[in-house]
Amino acid sequence: MQRIIGFALFFVGIGVVIGLLAPQSIITFLIALICLLVGYNLFCCC
Repeated sequence: MQRIIGFALFFVGIGVVIGLLAPQSIITFLIALICLLVGYNLFCCC
């Protein structure tokens, strides 16, 4: 189950990064970074 959540969070982070092509705020960048890191850790480190 953790791998599925990690996979989903990783790609949510990628989607947010794609949406950041015109960055609007630092909060959006931080959310993307957190999603990518948590998703990677949940998917690969289980």
